Amino acid sequence: MPADLSGTWTLLSSDNFEGYMLALGIDFATRKIAKLLKPQKVIKQNGDSFSIHTNSSLRNYFVKFEVGEEFDEDNRGLDNRKCKSLVIWDNDRLTCVQKGEKKNRGWTHWIEGDKLHLHMGVFRRLPARPHHN
Repeated sequence: MPADLSGTWTLLSSDNFEGYMLALGIDFATRKIAKLLKPQKVIKQNGDSFSIHTNSSLRNYFVKFEVGEEFDEDNRGLDNRKCKSLVIWDNDRLTCVQKGEKKNRGWTHWIEGDKLHLHMGVFRRLPARPHHN
């Protein structure tokens, strides 16, 4: 059975976030402010149905999706782009591939111990197709 990511999570640290934002073309002022934020992420999971609220003092973001079903994602308030997103299970990792102006861009969430990890980037290889137990 896939991992249960439900919970309230607060950012503790980030590596190379500046480089990631720079590669996306995010303006200087927004990058400087975003690096200082410690957003809180609230994940509600019911099987393969997810809602994720990301809240910070600068911007809030909400996304709702079903694992294995492509959806239109509007990242207004983040980097102001629209894309097609597909979230799948890659073993116990929840992985999203976004199709748009940045090819194979996406993120992966997983839990180690009592911490939720998030990797954002451009995938060199696409994850395996949806995995269901």
